[in-house]
Amino acid sequence: MYLNNLLGAADPIVDWELFQSSLWPMIQGGIQYTIPLTLISFTIGIIIALLTALARLSNSKILAGIARVYVSAIRGTPLLVQLSIIFFGLASIGLVIDPFPSAVIAFSLNVGAYASEIIRASILSVPKGQWEAGHAIGMTHKQALTRIILPQATRVSIPPLSNSFISLVKDTSLASTILVTELFRKSQEIAARTYEFMQLYITAAILYWIVCFTLSVIQGRIEKRLDRYVAK
Repeated sequence: MYLNNLLGAADPIVDWELFQSSLWPMIQGGIQYTIPLTLISFTIGIIIALLTALARLSNSKILAGIARVYVSAIRGTPLLVQLSIIFFGLASIGLVIDPFPSAVIAFSLNVGAYASEIIRASILSVPKGQWEAGHAIGMTHKQALTRIILPQATRVSIPPLSNSFISLVKDTSLASTILVTELFRKSQEIAARTYEFMQLYITAAILYWIVCFTLSVIQGRIEKRLDRYVAK
């Protein structure tokens, strides 16, 4: 009874009017910022990751060293700190970058570091005999890489890269700390006006879950499709 009095037994657990009025602004924040931020950052991040992985595997000690330091620095620092450095830190020395581009830079660099290790491991998982087969039929190192090794490595890397993509969807909520009005930022703004923090944050969590669940289903179908080309 005490708990009912404390929470207000006469009040409904869910304010449906608030739910209906806040749902679309939160979805709109996801459509305008969360999804584009995820897609753009992941695309740029994969390009960075591929170049970094190839640098790590190259015979150049300088390229390999630079790539190793980059991966170590990004993986060894929190994403929130990286966002703060790019948005707040650079602004303090006169280099002002808008919130959305700042988020894209931070997320792209973060994805690039983590995904580069996935791509590098995928390339190394291809048997050396595949390289030798390519060279035996007259291919150069570059031709063997692009025509034989990378296609096989791609199939291996898709499941972990898909997991990275799903994680990035959730990580975009950190962009709210640098004023990007994505899905979670919208829920914060509405909660600040209505003081219904629990309901609005749970709604935001459900929306993130729906997106991630949908992506997980798509990932599963892609993996099943790729399994058709694997010798049993």
